[in-house]
Amino acid sequence: MDEASREVSLLEHLDLQQLTCLNEEEGHTLKSIVASRTKNTSKNAYVVSDADEQLLLNFNQTVRVRSIVLQAADAAAAPRTIKLLINRPALGFEDVDGDADVAQTIELGAEQVRDGARVPLRYVRFQAVNSLHIFVETNQGGAEQTRIDAVDFFGFPVAGTRDLSGLRRTEE
Repeated sequence: MDEASREVSLLEHLDLQQLTCLNEEEGHTLKSIVASRTKNTSKNAYVVSDADEQLLLNFNQTVRVRSIVLQAADAAAAPRTIKLLINRPALGFEDVDGDADVAQTIELGAEQVRDGARVPLRYVRFQAVNSLHIFVETNQGGAEQTRIDAVDFFGFPVAGTRDLSGLRRTEE
């Protein structure tokens, strides 16, 4: 069995408490499309922005990311140019102006986003990802809003790491 066939969805490794999205519309949030920890198939759940959108995804264990999926039903509002940044604890729009810290810039085709096709990443840059930030710079049709109906990541959890998000300190 080759390594690509053993890839798993990494949504189950998201720390939902740390998940944030800048510039999202209140009624259509990033958490609404990833809360089930599986790829969203609901027509009522999607993320909408007022302008360019930055998604901040924080994994709760170290993972290796091989590919990403972004899917949108509205072709004109679907993401086109995205920038991926990794392992930055906090990020704002002012932090993505240059390409200095960008791990990869991707131009998505309309068919890729409509069909939810996997987009391979430069695997060597995504070997030890604790947090992944997606900055949507432009959308397909120059629409006022950017819309994403589903997002998914494929790769591998790094062996030997554990999900420590549920641990609580106890008093003796």
